[in-house]
Amino acid sequence: MDLYMMNSELLATCSALGYLEGETYHKEPDCIESVKDLIRYLRHEDDTRDIRQQLGAGQILQNDLLPIITQHGQDKPLFDACIRLLVNLTQPALLCFGKVPDDPTFRHHFLQVLSHLQAYKEAFANEKVFTVLSETLYNLLQLDWEQRHEEDNLLIERILLLIRNVLHIPANPSQEQNVDDDASVHDKLLWAIHMSGMDDLLKFLASAQSEQHWSIHVLEVISLMFRNQTPEQLVSVGQARSMQEKQKDSAELESLRQKELLEKRSRILQRGARHSRFRGSYVVQGLKSIGENDVIFHQGLHNLKNYSHDAGKAVRRVPKRKQLARDGESQRRSVLNVRLFLREFCIDFLDNCYNRLMYLVKDALIRERAQQHDETYYLWSLNFFMAFNRGNGCRPELVSETLSIRTFHFIEKNITNYYEMMLTDRKEATSWSRRMHLALKAYQELLLTVNEMDRSKDENVRQSSNVIKSNIFYLMEYREIFLTLLRKFNERMQPRSFLCDLVESTHLFLRMLERFCKGRNNLLVQKKKVKRRKQKKKPVPQLENTCEALEETWQVVSEELRSSGFQISEALREGAVPFDAISEIPVTEQRTEAMIRIQDALRARTGPEALSLLRAAREVWPEGDVFGSVEVEPEQELELLKQILFAELPRPSVTEPAMEEEGAELDEEEELESVRVSENEFNFLDFIKRFANPNIIHPFLLLLRSYATNTAHTNHCIVRMLYRLAVDLKMEALLFQLSVFYLFNKILSDPATAAYKELVTFAKYILNRFFSLAAQNNKAFVELLFWKNVGAVREMTEGYGKDGDGAKKKAPWTPVEEEELRQLYEEHKNSGVPDIVETLLLLLSNTSRTRRQVVAQMVSMGLVDSVKDLKKERKGTCIVLWTEEQEQELHMLFEEYKDSDDVLGNILKCLTAKRSRARVVDKILSMGLVSERKDLYKKRRSAPPGKSSGMTEEEFFFNPSGALSEDAMHRDEEEEDVEKDEADCKGQREEERQPTQVDMGRRQESMQGKNANLGAIAQSMQREGMSGPVLWLQNCLNRAAADREEDGVSYPIALVPLTEDNENAMENKSFQRFLRKVGIRAPADEQERFWRIPAAMSVYQLRATAASLTLPEDSVVRERRERDVGEALNSELEQEGDAPDTQEMRDHALRALLLARQRKRSDNTKSKPLLQETENGETQRWVLIITCFFMKSRRIFLENDFSKGGGGCIINIHPQAPSLAATVTDSLNTWSVHWYICRPIIYLHTIGGFYNGLPSINIQPCTIFVPSFSSTVAGF
Repeated sequence: MDLYMMNSELLATCSALGYLEGETYHKEPDCIESVKDLIRYLRHEDDTRDIRQQLGAGQILQNDLLPIITQHGQDKPLFDACIRLLVNLTQPALLCFGKVPDDPTFRHHFLQVLSHLQAYKEAFANEKVFTVLSETLYNLLQLDWEQRHEEDNLLIERILLLIRNVLHIPANPSQEQNVDDDASVHDKLLWAIHMSGMDDLLKFLASAQSEQHWSIHVLEVISLMFRNQTPEQLVSVGQARSMQEKQKDSAELESLRQKELLEKRSRILQRGARHSRFRGSYVVQGLKSIGENDVIFHQGLHNLKNYSHDAGKAVRRVPKRKQLARDGESQRRSVLNVRLFLREFCIDFLDNCYNRLMYLVKDALIRERAQQHDETYYLWSLNFFMAFNRGNGCRPELVSETLSIRTFHFIEKNITNYYEMMLTDRKEATSWSRRMHLALKAYQELLLTVNEMDRSKDENVRQSSNVIKSNIFYLMEYREIFLTLLRKFNERMQPRSFLCDLVESTHLFLRMLERFCKGRNNLLVQKKKVKRRKQKKKPVPQLENTCEALEETWQVVSEELRSSGFQISEALREGAVPFDAISEIPVTEQRTEAMIRIQDALRARTGPEALSLLRAAREVWPEGDVFGSVEVEPEQELELLKQILFAELPRPSVTEPAMEEEGAELDEEEELESVRVSENEFNFLDFIKRFANPNIIHPFLLLLRSYATNTAHTNHCIVRMLYRLAVDLKMEALLFQLSVFYLFNKILSDPATAAYKELVTFAKYILNRFFSLAAQNNKAFVELLFWKNVGAVREMTEGYGKDGDGAKKKAPWTPVEEEELRQLYEEHKNSGVPDIVETLLLLLSNTSRTRRQVVAQMVSMGLVDSVKDLKKERKGTCIVLWTEEQEQELHMLFEEYKDSDDVLGNILKCLTAKRSRARVVDKILSMGLVSERKDLYKKRRSAPPGKSSGMTEEEFFFNPSGALSEDAMHRDEEEEDVEKDEADCKGQREEERQPTQVDMGRRQESMQGKNANLGAIAQSMQREGMSGPVLWLQNCLNRAAADREEDGVSYPIALVPLTEDNENAMENKSFQRFLRKVGIRAPADEQERFWRIPAAMSVYQLRATAASLTLPEDSVVRERRERDVGEALNSELEQEGDAPDTQEMRDHALRALLLARQRKRSDNTKSKPLLQETENGETQRWVLIITCFFMKSRRIFLENDFSKGGGGCIINIHPQAPSLAATVTDSLNTWSVHWYICRPIIYLHTIGGFYNGLPSINIQPCTIFVPSFSSTVAGF
């Protein structure tokens, strides 16, 4: 269409605008009315956009509109009208036509409009135009908000829309075939924007708080400015290449050179040594032609490898719906000046505008204040600017707005929405796939940024990265997204570039997850389970359809109708509705259902109801006289009813009631799903097993086909994923497939194999594994034809018939087995056993039968009516009340086993009515048989200690003689873990493995070595001035051991430093290493602040560790004290005269001495000793240790430690006295003390600080008068 075909009215209107003379434009007096007329014409154009095409062909924009706004910009009404017209003319062609037309005529019009738009873009690449626009925009922005009128805001918006429309116009590929670093039309437009200062105004609009309502328009303009740019190129522009980049480029160039040389060498080797003038004719033996003869090849031998039967045939046209998706527009490198300007723009934008602008845009998207698909600009900007920031130093604070869990959730939600729309909106599947690709690239960039934060030198940045990773790895939606995208990949809708980004993102996510799991033993993640509730439908009654039954039914119905005179009651007439008003089927198509309803009424022998339905259906569907004519006679109605009764009407298929099995879903049941969230321990290999699926492996192999054009990183990601499956999971048989081997053969035969060393190594490994398996499994070559799941892989590698999917097939029941099952059921059906199926399973001769198979066979044989009759009773739920006989049985079992090591376990084994552990414990407590739950805990016996040589003080304290007495075995009993909670009502109990004596011996040996090392480290800590924190740690361990021994439960205990010295020590690196050596657990994540004593450390380990932390005393003082105490002890024992117990009492006394020393040192920093002044003025310090032993008589050794000497005495205590008050007297005065015997080793306490031990025991203070005494016991 040219200018001479323009409409006469339109031509007259354009002529009235003005004319261009040289560089000056002369406007006509009616110029503004003509511009408004053009706007009016565009508003009423037809579907072919004829007005738009005529104006474009006449170049009205280039010759009239742009000169008007550049030379007559001071005429504000004319300027506003021209801007309105320009915004309309530069609308995208897709917006004008809705979509790319399929009709050839409309497609031609679409291309015409697009060509005019491309000419407009070239005309706008003028600095004068953008100077006028930027000056006008600047003047408007100078106005305060109160001074702006509505017209001013509209003009600002129209200028932004005009810039957006011009930037949105695509390049013309036929005209712009320039190479990189050459100026394109888009580059010229960007340079005009930069020279006019429009880029600075855009940054102001993005950062100013008063202009936040233009945020979406600004983001659109900025994203279109960076069209066809890559952040990597902008980051490196203007900077010298690093040595690493130069080496990388040199390696790539050398690889290409080697590849070319190898290909050239292979071509040379294929040619013969001599040149032949004749091509030759050869017979290819073993390769049949169309007939029975061999193929005759009429080419040179070097072309034989390229021979194919398809050569010369016409290429089959691929239907459009089966064509592969194509990649979008390619990237190109702009001219250097433009790239430098864009780089500076990116830096300023990130520093001042990014966080605020992205927040405003996302808020508008969430509140739905934006237009449809505006989120694509948000996703593109997120990907581009975060990638630029990551390459330009990675400062997370510049992109903190989009670096959050909320952004992950927003992108994940959009990916899911795009995928659903891609499946439902098939016509626009390509557009939805492109949007989905944008969301995936944004998700990938988020992961790359978080991964880069892990390498930061700032501790706070690394902690923030860990917080983000712990959240995205915890939630199931973020872990499952890549599995879903790989499983649902469709190469006809999603291009190869999408698959490349998906594979690289999956590789990055798995690598981050693997590193995150390595430093954590028990990572808890969220798991959602779909709980299915089944709602049964009402069974459809089966009707008899035999001829005799129908004849009998008709006799009854016809007699009833004749007797009533074919009259219908008013109630039946009003209630007869032959159609379903709420059905999705239109009323006009419900005639068949009405006929079936009439037939059902006749078979139910309700004649009046059938007749009323017939007459009502006749009124609804009178056409065709299907239900009789309007003037039908009663006898004709009767005959019509008979025909309906005997007719074979097409009824909807009713699923036969299937047999219900345990855990199986019934076909006739509706499944109502409800999501149930729980927490499970995460295992990385179990997660990788989710990828062991042919549907997930196929996209990786699809991308591997283009290995020659892939980047080295993409090939590495593919091989790494296949390596995880083949080597880590030992499932290399997943790749035993013919198409995979064909691809491996292509790689191995490639002349440039040196460039793909990783691929070649992996291919050789898979092939070697296959041929090794083929030597054992002669069916391996047949298996190459099929893709295999995990079950088939296991059968192929371990042997067919193993436990797997194939082994679960039902084996047929022989008549002998059926008769055996019938007899066993008849014998035991009245035996009263709680589960008859379990009984039959034990008695069947075929022991391979499963419970499900037996239940299914019993239902099919008619022995029971339904599977529900054979359902397994849940343990712990059916038995609630205790009968009198059961209580008596429980009392008898308790009396029988109350002295055993495992009272509760023995009772549970012997109970007739099986109940859960928790129920039995509650009943024993309610009956008063025990006072506390810990009385029922299982008792463990310790193994004999190792050799006496090399023992620590703690081991010597427990057994100084090297032998284990019966009393000492009781002393080392440890309480069982707390009974399991009420969930054990389901009958799931696990018995803990009791450590053997060999295990205990090994544990003690390892503990000895560990304690020796800890002692050396404790001394080094003392030399560094940390003796106080070491003593504080020792006290914490002792208190933890005492609490666990008393309560019977173990849970982590936080070490909370309350003093400044302890706080400084907890921040000291060497002290933290010391804590790890001791076994103290560091804070697991950011939610924990303090170090913790693990729950796994037993009471014995805690005490042994605490004993190893004892700081050494002066050797001279220690030897003198031990010698003095030994002499006093020997003198007392000689006076006692009890010869048989002398050695034993000496051992006990030495143990008491060691314990006294340890307690005095640990408590020296907490409490002052009781100081008393005698009549002489001498100061005395008293320390009393009471040690009781379960013998015929209890002996208490009292040691008084004076400042000038020491002494001691032995006190006999009645063996049956659990608590006592004794009065110890000497020759002059009397002093009294009260104590309570609570366990084999006890201490004497005083409130006044005499000796500080267990604070829970109330002991009256002692009054001391004289320093030496000879004691007797009185007043039991």
